[in-house]
Parts: sequence; structure tokens; C-alpha cells
Amino acid sequence: MRHIFQNIWAVTKREVGRMFIRPLYIFASVGVMVLCTVFFLSIMRRGAPERMPVAIVDKDNTSVSQRLCHEFNAMQSAAVVLITPDYAEARRAMQRGEVYGILEIPEGFYGELVAFHQPTLHFYVNNTYTVGANTAYKQLLTICNMTSGAFQREVLRKKGLPDYLIMERIQPISISAHLIANPWSNYAIYLVSTVLPGILSLVVLMLTIFAIGYELKMKTSREWLRVAGGNYTVAMIGKLIPYTILYVILGIACNIILFRFMHFPVHGSSMHLVGGILLLVFAMEAMAITIIGALPTLRDAISIGALYGMLGFSLSGFTYPVMNMLPAFQAFTWLIPLRHYYLIYVNEALLNGPEINTLIPALCLAFCPILALLVSSRLHGAMVHNNYPLK
Repeated sequence: MRHIFQNIWAVTKREVGRMFIRPLYIFASVGVMVLCTVFFLSIMRRGAPERMPVAIVDKDNTSVSQRLCHEFNAMQSAAVVLITPDYAEARRAMQRGEVYGILEIPEGFYGELVAFHQPTLHFYVNNTYTVGANTAYKQLLTICNMTSGAFQREVLRKKGLPDYLIMERIQPISISAHLIANPWSNYAIYLVSTVLPGILSLVVLMLTIFAIGYELKMKTSREWLRVAGGNYTVAMIGKLIPYTILYVILGIACNIILFRFMHFPVHGSSMHLVGGILLLVFAMEAMAITIIGALPTLRDAISIGALYGMLGFSLSGFTYPVMNMLPAFQAFTWLIPLRHYYLIYVNEALLNGPEINTLIPALCLAFCPILALLVSSRLHGAMVHNNYPLK
């Protein structure tokens, strides 16, 4: 056992030296995570998008339509940047990307309103920009409903009804909404807390494939095995130790920034989230070994790894629900480590659910190293024979 630990230490020292000789390893891990953390926390520093630009086509130009424009501009999530009687001008502004939505007040709106002819307000949104369009649509719908309610209130007041009866007629069903886990509707709590671990998992996958594949490409794998005493397992463990420590530190640092300094909610156990990061790193390293073992050629493994890593964002479930995917894709999500970490995060940070909800995805992450064992003989053979293609 002492001899095995000495060989592991020798391989680890060799790999640390290679990390500092090639700054790519440090920049592609530490540099990428720092840049991504600063970028996403800066771009979503307000939590939810505010002051989404919209245009109003006011063809009525009455005191009621002008008041409607003023009240719409007073809403926190919308900003009226263009008021025009010409719909074509507003449409050109939307095509240029200057506004996300258009509210059209038709001519004769006030006359039809007082005559009880049920006038129609038209609004258009550009769904090319998903978040901006959805926010603009929500505010347009809200202001239209508020306008309808305000007019009904004034009519009923003139008929002499008291305010409590007026509200019962305008809104017969009162809605009491309670937003659990994220009462602020902060998009950053949902997105950044999963995007950053997703980027970390992609970094782990690609750099692990590169670190092993580069040994095969440069035909230094025999020397790597020699330092490990000819033991494949010792060679892999020694090589991955410095990277694993680095990746786990980066993951824990992201959690500290998000949950301590940015005050993202943690309703469950923060230690379970740390354990989830550790299992995520192990799982992504195992998937990287599986890919480079199945395709022991650097260019092929990098291509497949990039495809697999990017699919992880789509199939993890935090942008599109897994239960609505095709059955084949639902089955494939079991091989996506980011999916299981996402379930751990939701259960621990947001819901504080029962521990069984964390245990199942944790076991799925722990299962991933078994896949790496299936390709161990093939990868060992590639390391021994140095049969990397010249072209």
C-alpha cells in the first residue's frame, strides 16, 4: 500500500508540473469560472428584468388614452419609449429590436368605451427575445385588465354602489398568491444557481478529456504509466487528484458567492449542496474518461464531449421540463450528471424537501464512475500501445 501511495503521489506531482507548464489548464478552469460568475451576476444583478421598452400606438388621442399611456409607463417592468399614431413606425421599431411589445389603442376607443360597445385593445410582442417579450406581454395584459376594471368601477360608482360591492362585481374571486422558496420572482435564483454548476461541469468534462487525450496524442502515456508503476488505476487517480481539488474548490467558491454574499436562499442543508458539487465533479470526470476511453483520439473525444456537455444544459430540466420531452430523451437524462445536481439543488436550496429526494440523484451521480470502468481496458491499451493516429 505504501508503494501504491508513493506512485500516486509521483503521478500527482508530475501532473501539477504539467498544469503550470501549460497555463491553458488554469485559464480554462479558474479564468472561465471567474469570468462567467462576474458576467451572470452582473447581467442579472436586479434579479428580474425591469423597464422593458414598449411602444404605444395611440390612434384615439383622448384624455383616457393619454392617461392609459401614463399609467403604463409608471409600471416597474415596462418603459414607454415611443408613442405614435402610426402603427408602421412602431412596427419598424420592433423590427429593429428597439421595443419588445406594442400596445395599439384604436381610433374611437373613448367613444366606444362610454357607449358600452366593448372596445378592443391590440398588443403585439416579439417572441424572438423570450424574456423581454414575456415580460412585456405580462405588463400589457395587466394594464388592459386594470383599464377594464377601472372603467367598470367608475360606472358602478355613478350608479351609487358602495366600493365593497363594486370590488365583488369586478373581481368576484379573490386570488391570494404565495410564492414559495423565491417570493421575489428573482430569475437569478433559478438560472445562475444552475448555469454556473453547468459551466463548471462542462469545464470538468472538456479539460479531463484534454488532459488524458493530450497524453495519447503526444505519446507520453507510456511515461505516465511508468511513473504510476504500470498500474492503470494508480495513473488515473494520481492524474485526477489535482484537477479534482481545483474543481471542487471552484464549485464551493461559487456556492459561497451565491448563497452567502448574494444571499440566494438555502432552505435546506448547505452541506448537501457541497456534497452535490463533489459528486458532480466525480461524475463529470467519469463521463470524460468514458468518452476518451471509447474514442481514444483527442479530436474525436473533444467533439463528442462538447456535444454531450452542451446537451446537458438542454436535458437537465431547468429550461424545459423533462416530463414533456420525448421518451427517448427522458431516458437519456439519466446519463446527464447536471440533471441530478439540479434535482439536489432544487430540493435542498429551494424546497427543503425530504432527504430521499436528494438521495436518489446522489446515487445516480455515484453510479457514473461505473461507466468509466467499462472502457478501462480499451483506454489502458491505447496508453500502452501509443497507437494514436498521425493524421
